[in-house]
Amino acid sequence: MIRIVESKDVGRILKRRAARFSEAEEVVRPILEAVRTRGDAAVLEYARKFDGFARKTVAVPAVELEAAAKRLSPAFRRAVREASENIRAFAKAQLPKPVSVTPRPGLKLRQIVRPLDTVAAYIPAGRYPLPSTVMMTVIPAQVAGVPRICVATPRAVDEIYGTASLLKVTDVFEMGGAHAIAAFAYGTKTVPKADRIVGPGNIYVAAAKKLLAGEVGIDFVAGPTEILIIADGDANPVWVAADMLAQAEHDTDASAVLLTRSKRLAQAVAKEIERQLASLPTAATARKAIDRNSAIILVRSVEEAVEISNRFAPEHLSIPDARLLPAIRNAGSVFVGPYSPEAAGDYASGPNHVLPTSGAARARGGLSASDFVKVISVQELSPRALTALTPSITTLARAEGLEAHARSVEVRSGV
Repeated sequence: MIRIVESKDVGRILKRRAARFSEAEEVVRPILEAVRTRGDAAVLEYARKFDGFARKTVAVPAVELEAAAKRLSPAFRRAVREASENIRAFAKAQLPKPVSVTPRPGLKLRQIVRPLDTVAAYIPAGRYPLPSTVMMTVIPAQVAGVPRICVATPRAVDEIYGTASLLKVTDVFEMGGAHAIAAFAYGTKTVPKADRIVGPGNIYVAAAKKLLAGEVGIDFVAGPTEILIIADGDANPVWVAADMLAQAEHDTDASAVLLTRSKRLAQAVAKEIERQLASLPTAATARKAIDRNSAIILVRSVEEAVEISNRFAPEHLSIPDARLLPAIRNAGSVFVGPYSPEAAGDYASGPNHVLPTSGAARARGGLSASDFVKVISVQELSPRALTALTPSITTLARAEGLEAHARSVEVRSGV
């Protein structure tokens, strides 16, 4: 049964299990080097070794994607269409806008927005194939105007291939793991070099992204998924338990944490988790995540709960109502109220489900259209504006010992 502990134990309970990155990095280093030096030959070698790949090329023919789309049920196609509309609308709202300001006469400053040329989306297809991640990674890139969007997934799954086809993506590659990340980072004869690689993956995918971050842009290095729930005494224990199990079933390293002042709710949720586990098809995974990494923490106040949450910086945060929002500083995505389950965000409500984990929400939010563009500054000075700024420019340049900087301005202003 899930642990129920006092808030004084929160440091021990919420201490995330350190990812075994050093071990994973040692495994993937030779794979990355092999792909860098041998290109397609190495990619095919590792695809056959790790994924049971049997074809001559990792590039998936468009006809195969179209055939997969035709095999999708009408209900699935409707779900993709509805979810895509919401994801696209939210991504459009997030896209950085061009800016133009004139802080003083003759000084024109602008911000222009340009899409990346090529991006790659990694889509897991192991224990749980994730067609929803196709939508979450491809659609923001489309909104940003990226001309070439690639998808990589380790095995052929109709829902993944079909969703890519429905979104008009034709660059799909059947490859996974570190070799897929390396292929996009370095480029091969078959696989284009990407400007940025996005999407979740196992620890070897994460380790490869971490090691190649200087070679290619990435979204972030993801760890195990997590949810933190703040609930008051009148919360429905059946719903709270269901939300915790929805997170726990992802992976044995996942975590689900409930913060509440109510001992009665804590006990009810603990019992309800056991009841629901008895009939859950994914109980083998969820049980380990609940027993190893999850807890119900009794707090003294809502303020303490919020303070703990901000310190933890959860990937997913569920709160009872919007009154707590002003106090929330660190979270990947926030779900407000009893009718906003985390599963809604995973699939169809609109905000992205590719989110920072392991405390990375202290520094950034989830994937968005802004991850697929470059914001470029533009400066245009008139003679009058440059003359007016010359004393400040030259003073600062000489304070830094950069005489040529100062002279490059003075030669224009006649000083």
